[in-house]
Amino acid sequence: MAMGVQGSSRGGGRRRRGSRARLMSEINVTPFVDVVLVLLIVFMVAAPMMTVGVAIDLPQTQAREMETPRTPITISVTPDGAVFIDDEAVALEGLVQAVADRAESTEDRIYVRGDATANYGAVMQVMGTLSGAGYARIGLITEQAPALPAGQ
Repeated sequence: MAMGVQGSSRGGGRRRRGSRARLMSEINVTPFVDVVLVLLIVFMVAAPMMTVGVAIDLPQTQAREMETPRTPITISVTPDGAVFIDDEAVALEGLVQAVADRAESTEDRIYVRGDATANYGAVMQVMGTLSGAGYARIGLITEQAPALPAGQ
Protein backbone atom coordinates (compact mmCIF):
# COMPACT_ATOMS: atom_id res chain seq x y z
CA MET A 1 0.00 0.00 0.00
CA ALA A 2 1.65 2.96 -1.18
CA MET A 3 0.27 6.26 -0.16
CA GLY A 4 0.84 9.27 -2.19
CA VAL A 5 2.52 11.97 -0.17
CA GLN A 6 1.25 15.37 -1.01
CA GLY A 7 2.66 18.62 0.34
CA SER A 8 1.05 19.43 3.61
CA SER A 9 0.91 22.86 5.12
CA ARG A 10 2.76 21.68 8.21
CA GLY A 11 5.41 19.70 6.50
CA GLY A 12 8.45 21.18 4.90
CA GLY A 13 6.52 22.28 1.84
CA ARG A 14 5.80 25.78 0.75
CA ARG A 15 3.22 27.78 2.65
CA ARG A 16 0.63 29.89 1.11
CA ARG A 17 0.32 33.58 1.95
CA GLY A 18 -3.03 33.23 3.67
CA SER A 19 -1.95 30.43 5.97
CA ARG A 20 -0.15 32.67 8.50
CA ALA A 21 -1.74 33.11 11.89
CA ARG A 22 -3.84 36.23 11.89
CA LEU A 23 -2.98 38.98 14.36
CA MET A 24 -5.63 39.89 16.87
CA SER A 25 -6.83 43.37 15.98
CA GLU A 26 -8.95 43.95 19.10
CA ILE A 27 -7.59 45.80 22.12
CA ASN A 28 -8.10 44.09 25.45
CA VAL A 29 -9.11 46.91 27.83
CA THR A 30 -9.78 44.74 30.88
CA PRO A 31 -6.26 45.10 32.35
CA PHE A 32 -6.37 48.84 31.71
CA VAL A 33 -9.70 49.18 33.53
CA ASP A 34 -8.36 47.10 36.43
CA VAL A 35 -5.32 49.36 36.82
CA VAL A 36 -7.42 52.53 36.61
CA LEU A 37 -9.84 51.27 39.27
CA VAL A 38 -7.00 50.33 41.61
CA LEU A 39 -5.43 53.78 41.16
CA LEU A 40 -8.80 55.43 41.79
CA ILE A 41 -9.22 53.53 45.05
CA VAL A 42 -5.66 54.34 46.14
CA PHE A 43 -6.16 58.06 45.51
CA MET A 44 -9.56 58.09 47.20
CA VAL A 45 -8.02 56.58 50.32
CA ALA A 46 -4.86 58.72 50.22
CA ALA A 47 -6.45 62.12 49.43
CA PRO A 48 -7.84 62.81 52.92
CA MET A 49 -4.45 61.99 54.40
CA MET A 50 -2.71 64.59 52.21
CA THR A 51 -4.47 67.55 53.77
CA VAL A 52 -2.58 69.24 56.56
CA GLY A 53 -3.63 71.89 58.95
CA VAL A 54 -5.14 72.65 62.28
CA ALA A 55 -8.74 71.62 62.88
CA ILE A 56 -10.71 74.83 63.32
CA ASP A 57 -14.45 75.47 63.31
CA LEU A 58 -14.69 78.57 61.09
CA PRO A 59 -17.58 81.04 61.32
CA GLN A 60 -19.88 81.20 58.30
CA THR A 61 -20.69 84.25 56.16
CA GLN A 62 -22.41 85.07 52.86
CA ALA A 63 -19.23 86.62 51.38
CA ARG A 64 -17.77 85.11 48.21
CA GLU A 65 -14.31 83.55 48.08
CA MET A 66 -11.47 85.95 47.23
CA GLU A 67 -9.18 85.24 44.31
CA THR A 68 -5.47 85.81 44.93
CA PRO A 69 -2.56 85.44 42.49
CA ARG A 70 -0.14 83.96 45.07
CA THR A 71 -0.58 81.58 47.95
CA PRO A 72 -1.13 83.72 51.04
CA ILE A 73 0.28 83.08 54.51
CA THR A 74 -2.37 81.47 56.69
CA ILE A 75 -2.35 81.92 60.46
CA SER A 76 -4.74 79.86 62.60
CA VAL A 77 -5.97 80.66 66.10
CA THR A 78 -7.41 77.70 68.04
CA PRO A 79 -10.13 77.92 70.71
CA ASP A 80 -7.50 77.84 73.47
CA GLY A 81 -5.60 80.78 71.88
CA ALA A 82 -2.69 78.82 70.33
CA VAL A 83 -1.29 80.36 67.14
CA PHE A 84 -0.22 78.30 64.11
CA ILE A 85 1.32 79.21 60.77
CA ASP A 86 0.11 76.45 58.45
CA ASP A 87 0.49 73.50 60.87
CA GLU A 88 3.49 74.83 62.83
CA ALA A 89 2.87 76.21 66.32
CA VAL A 90 4.29 79.71 66.89
CA ALA A 91 4.45 81.82 70.03
CA LEU A 92 2.82 85.24 69.74
CA GLU A 93 6.19 86.87 70.48
CA GLY A 94 7.80 85.06 67.51
CA LEU A 95 4.87 85.56 65.13
CA VAL A 96 6.27 88.60 63.33
CA GLN A 97 9.64 86.91 62.74
CA ALA A 98 7.97 83.70 61.52
CA VAL A 99 5.78 85.67 59.08
CA ALA A 100 8.78 87.73 57.92
CA ASP A 101 10.64 84.49 57.13
CA ARG A 102 7.78 83.37 54.84
CA ALA A 103 6.77 86.73 53.31
CA GLU A 104 8.56 88.57 50.53
CA SER A 105 7.41 91.99 51.74
CA THR A 106 4.91 93.66 54.05
CA GLU A 107 2.55 93.85 51.05
CA ASP A 108 1.96 90.08 51.09
CA ARG A 109 -1.55 88.94 51.91
CA ILE A 110 -1.98 87.27 55.31
CA TYR A 111 -5.11 85.33 56.27
CA VAL A 112 -6.15 84.73 59.86
CA ARG A 113 -8.34 81.70 60.56
CA GLY A 114 -9.95 82.16 63.96
CA ASP A 115 -12.01 79.31 65.37
CA ALA A 116 -15.65 80.29 65.90
CA THR A 117 -15.29 79.49 69.60
CA ALA A 118 -11.88 81.20 69.95
CA ASN A 119 -11.51 84.22 72.18
CA TYR A 120 -12.10 87.36 70.12
CA GLY A 121 -9.23 89.05 71.97
CA ALA A 122 -6.76 86.34 70.87
CA VAL A 123 -7.68 86.82 67.21
CA MET A 124 -7.46 90.60 67.54
CA GLN A 125 -4.11 90.31 69.32
CA VAL A 126 -2.72 88.34 66.36
CA MET A 127 -4.09 90.90 63.89
CA GLY A 128 -2.79 93.79 65.99
CA THR A 129 0.68 92.25 66.23
CA LEU A 130 0.84 91.83 62.45
CA SER A 131 -0.56 95.29 61.80
CA GLY A 132 1.97 96.84 64.18
CA ALA A 133 4.77 95.11 62.25
CA GLY A 134 3.64 96.84 59.02
CA TYR A 135 1.51 94.14 57.40
CA ALA A 136 -1.55 95.93 56.04
CA ARG A 137 -3.16 93.21 53.90
CA ILE A 138 -4.65 91.06 56.66
CA GLY A 139 -7.89 89.19 56.05
CA LEU A 140 -10.14 86.88 58.04
CA ILE A 141 -11.12 83.48 56.66
CA THR A 142 -14.67 82.22 57.12
CA GLU A 143 -16.67 79.31 55.73
CA GLN A 144 -19.39 79.87 53.12
CA ALA A 145 -22.78 79.79 54.82
CA PRO A 146 -25.54 77.80 53.13
CA ALA A 147 -27.63 79.98 50.85
CA LEU A 148 -30.92 81.16 52.31
CA PRO A 149 -34.08 80.19 50.42
CA ALA A 150 -35.75 82.98 48.43
CA GLY A 151 -38.17 85.09 50.44
CA GLN A 152 -36.35 84.93 53.76
